[in-house]
This record gives sequence, structure tokens and C-alpha cells, in this order.
Amino acid sequence: MQTNFTAQQLRDPDTASSNGVLRSCVHCGMCTATCPTFLLLGDELDSPRGRIYLIKDMLETGRPATEDVVRHVDRCLSCLSCMTTCPSGVNYMHLVDHARTYIERTYRRPLPERLLRSLLGLLLPRPNLFRLALAFARVARPLGRLIPGQTMTAQRMRAIFAMAPANVPSPSPVETPRVYPAEGQRKARVALMTGCAQQVLMPCINEATIRLLTRLGVEVVVARGAGCCGALNHHIGQHDRAMTLARANIEAWSREAGLDAPGLDAPGLDAIIINASGCGTTVKDYGFMFRSEPEPWRTRAEQIAGLTLDVTQFLSRFGYAATREAPGLTVAYHSACSLQHGQQVTAEPKTLLVRAGFRVVEPKEPHICCGSAGTYNLLQPEIAGRLRDRKLQNLKATRPDLIAAGNIGCITQLSGDGLPVVHTIELLDWMAGGPRPPRVPG
Repeated sequence: MQTNFTAQQLRDPDTASSNGVLRSCVHCGMCTATCPTFLLLGDELDSPRGRIYLIKDMLETGRPATEDVVRHVDRCLSCLSCMTTCPSGVNYMHLVDHARTYIERTYRRPLPERLLRSLLGLLLPRPNLFRLALAFARVARPLGRLIPGQTMTAQRMRAIFAMAPANVPSPSPVETPRVYPAEGQRKARVALMTGCAQQVLMPCINEATIRLLTRLGVEVVVARGAGCCGALNHHIGQHDRAMTLARANIEAWSREAGLDAPGLDAPGLDAIIINASGCGTTVKDYGFMFRSEPEPWRTRAEQIAGLTLDVTQFLSRFGYAATREAPGLTVAYHSACSLQHGQQVTAEPKTLLVRAGFRVVEPKEPHICCGSAGTYNLLQPEIAGRLRDRKLQNLKATRPDLIAAGNIGCITQLSGDGLPVVHTIELLDWMAGGPRPPRVPG
């Protein structure tokens, strides 16, 4: 694709990066075949190719974002299925992230939307505040059904109340920074990212991860100062806030890895383990996010990104093995977009589940998003609901006993429709000596 940025525009690192992305696009349109919003809406502007043209025009002219551009960019899930499909290697993720930051800096949204986005960006990365908000939402949940109208604000408010869990788990001890020693001889030392929303909604995921890793001889560190990866803020255009959160993680993990003082006899880290694939995609991109930052941040970010692994990647390399007899259960594996498209991790979770003794089946259209996509199911509830229904229909058609997924957003999105939904790591922990997940059918 030909671009026409001025030399002055290209001095901006984000614009220079987007210029490279735009010029790699050859207009082939293969991305439209796997784009969820184009599949549902049939509008070229709600496809990656259409959005690329809108973003190109917006950035080249330097004009503030228009309502039309904002509407179509907002409808993008950032599922990144287009990147898996694209034969030209167009890095759509970096382009749309830049567009969202540009939109937030140049476009004034309606007041209700500004308030909602600010609230989501404030609450979700902070576990204590998020827990309080969920407790309030749980009490007020019946009121959600009484909100009238079909405006976007009314739809969003109903979606927020509908997604509030009936019970909010108590805080877990694993939220506290500490070291969990390996059982027996220590074979590796890793840092575990406990995250933000996940530790509030399903602390059992981090607990299962720590149990399994320590039984395998892995020392697990929950680093002081580490927290939200920044993805939730990053994907709604709150760039500065996302960078602040990422910086805190880089600082915390660099201390544990001995990157700040490489000459000292520090224990170091063999990996940074992430069990929420949306977070993993962002942390693995820290090198790009900090590419224009001064040293030592740029180098530290690249090193941290290089150490980061999804928990299933680590277990595959570490030689996971089950210790219990096969349970005779059929598991429908839902491949989170951030795992299969964002990180290109596809075989490891399924291989591990088979190794654990489960019969693993995959639904039709495994590449299509379930509609969760971070805060998307709250900001675009109508489209998200249609994608959820489509995904559940395909999952149920495999006639499974339960669904396994590797991302808290997907688990939340797909739950509540009869089929139990559990994290892959909970099943692997159970089959290797841990407790039976309470949602697994007896």
C-alpha cells in the first residue's frame, strides 16, 4: 500500500511504525474471511482491510478522528485472527493500537462513554477496587433488567450488571508477594504474574498454577510491585496508564531476574509465567511498547518479553505428566484469540490435555472470537453477545462434558450457559495430584 506521510510526521516513532505496517498491506482481502465483525456485519469498513484504509487516511491527514472512524475502530475486537490469516505479515495489532491512542487524544466521546471508559480503566487493573465494585454490582444486579431503551449506554449498563458474578471469591493468599518453594530438588525458578481481574474473579487459577509448578520442582515467585500488565488500558487507548503499569512489572521482574545487577549472585528467573493469555500477548510485546524509551527501560523490556511464556508453553518444555488415571471426560478446547493469534500458541494446550488423560475436541470455527476481548463485551455488548451465542453453539455441538480455555475473559464470557468452563491449568493440576476443580462434573 502506498503511503504519503511527510518527513516530519515520520519523525514520530508511532507514525513511522504504522507507516511500515500500512506499506506491507497488499489489499488482498484474505483477512476479511476470518474477521468476526465482517462475518457478522458484512460491512467492508468493519473488516481489517476497511479499518486499515480508515486509519491510513486519519493518520496521513493528521486530522482529529471522526465519529465514523471511531465507530468502526471501536468495533474491532483485536482478536488478531487477521494476522494469522494475512500472507503479507501485516502487523495489524500495532496499527490498531496506535489508532486507538490517536483517537483518545483527538476525539471527544459522549460523556456517558467517557465516564464508563475512565471507570473501567480505573477499576479493572486494581484488584481491591474491582472487588468492591463487583460487590456493589452484585447487590444492584436485579436493577440491570429494569434499565429501559436500546441506546448504547443502556445496552452497556445492562451488560455490566448481567456480568456481575453472583458470588465474589474471598481474596486468595497467593495475591501476597512471596516465594513458593519447589517440592524436592529445585529444577527451575519462575515469576508468576497473578494479574488483576483474574485474581478477583477466579483466584483458583493462580492457586492451581502454583500447586502444579511447585510439585514439578519449580520455585514460584510472586514479585513485589508486579500487577496488571496494562492490556486493558492499552486496548482502550489509555497509553500513558498502560505504560505506567508495564513499567512497574518490568521493574519488579528485573529485580527478581537479576537484570538490574547482573554481576551479583542473584537467583535469577528461568521464565515469567502467565496464565491469562490476554496478558501474555501484551507482556510479550513490551519490547515494542518500550522501543522509544530511554535505557535501561528499552533493553529491560526486551529481556522481560523474552523471558515470558504462557504456562502451557512452559509445561510442554518442562515435561508435564499426569499421575492420576484418565477421568473419561470429553473436553471441548476453546482456543483464546490472544493465545492462538496473539502468541501463536496452538498445539501445546491440547497436547497437554491429551497427556493428562482427557478426550479433546475442537469446535467448528475455532479461529473466531467468543466476543470477550478484554472490555469489548462491556463496550460492544450486542456484537459480543452474538459472537458468544455462535461460539457456544459450536462448542455444544461437540457434545463435551466441559469446556477448557486459557484466558479469564473467555471463561467469564462463556460461563453460565449450562456447560462448565474451567481453565486448562486447573485440569492439568487435578490430573497431576491437585484437587478436582469444583466446576468439573462428577
